[in-house]
Amino acid sequence: MEQRLKEAAQEGNINKLYELIREDPCLLEPIDQKPFADTPLHIAAEAGHTHFALEIMRLKPSFARKLNPSGFSPMHLALQNGKTQTVTRLVNVDPELVRVKGREGVTSLHYITEEGDHNLLAEFITVCPKSVEDLTIRNETALHIAVKNYLPTALEVLLGGLHQLSISEGSQDLKRKVLDLKDEDGKTVLHIAKSNNQPQVSSHPLDFPRA
Repeated sequence: MEQRLKEAAQEGNINKLYELIREDPCLLEPIDQKPFADTPLHIAAEAGHTHFALEIMRLKPSFARKLNPSGFSPMHLALQNGKTQTVTRLVNVDPELVRVKGREGVTSLHYITEEGDHNLLAEFITVCPKSVEDLTIRNETALHIAVKNYLPTALEVLLGGLHQLSISEGSQDLKRKVLDLKDEDGKTVLHIAKSNNQPQVSSHPLDFPRA
């Protein structure tokens, strides 16, 4: 049964999924009980079978946040394999998936910042602005990653998202709090920009005018 379910997910075959559920109504329960698992949602997301992934996510929302034994969520796998449509549809259903932490505390926002997909980055920061606060195990925000990897466009997108978040929260202190966050080496975004000789970043007006 487990192999047949895996094959259904690999094919993106929803009809086969329900044939299996008719045979065993508790089909998905043992998977849900495992702390780490390659769920049908992981398999479908990695393959880019969007409709199958959405159907599984509807039946078992918990699968969307579960990590596989390698430490990746379905969102991480879809991103790693360039399945942008699947990623977008999953995020439309649950924007908080952007904040799910995989191995080393890396979220989808951290990952896509380093990858340099500015359209997807803008989408993530728009639907889930609080994700800009999330830290890896190295105490890095997505802003740190953008500066460390010399990605000024990604930094601009993230700063824009942070600005909008501070407006929506009605707090300039929040903006400053995020910008003042230090990585494990005790460095803020601006510290890193200056040490890496990135004038286009270090001269960026990090203090936005009050709304």
